[in-house]
Amino acid sequence: MHAPTTELVLLENFKTAKIYLEEEKNALIVTITRSYIPMNEFKEIFNKAYEFIPLYSINKLIFDKRKLMVFHQPSMEWYFVEWKEKAFNMGLNTIRKVLPDDKIFKQSVKIGWSKIANEHPNAKFHQMNIAYVHSIEQALND
Repeated sequence: MHAPTTELVLLENFKTAKIYLEEEKNALIVTITRSYIPMNEFKEIFNKAYEFIPLYSINKLIFDKRKLMVFHQPSMEWYFVEWKEKAFNMGLNTIRKVLPDDKIFKQSVKIGWSKIANEHPNAKFHQMNIAYVHSIEQALND
C-alpha cells in the first residue's frame, strides 16, 4: 500500500533553500538546495519559517539536508538553542531531519548535537520530538 501523494506548496524560494507547506499534515518542509549555507542566509531561511508556524498552525518541521556537504557548528547551535526555543513556544513540537548519505557529515552532526545538548541541558529542544528519517515521505508519515 502506498502513502497518498500529497501536494507541496512552495511558500518561499531562497538562493540556498526552499520552504514548502504540506497542509494535510500541518508540516513545513525546509529543503536545502546547496552544499553550504552561510550563517546569515541560514538565519534568514529559518527566521522566515517563524512566520509560517502560526499562519498555518504548523506542528511539524521537516528539515531536508541531503544536499549539504559542509557542517557549520555555529549555525547548528543557533538553530538548536535560539530558533527551536522560539518555534517550540509557537507550537512546533515535532522535527524530522533527512541527512545526506555521508558518514563524516552524520558523525559531525552527532558530535555537534552532543556538545549543544551538554551545554544547554534546559533548552526547549529537549522537549521536542526530534528524529532522523530517510525521506520526506517517511517524515510526513512518521
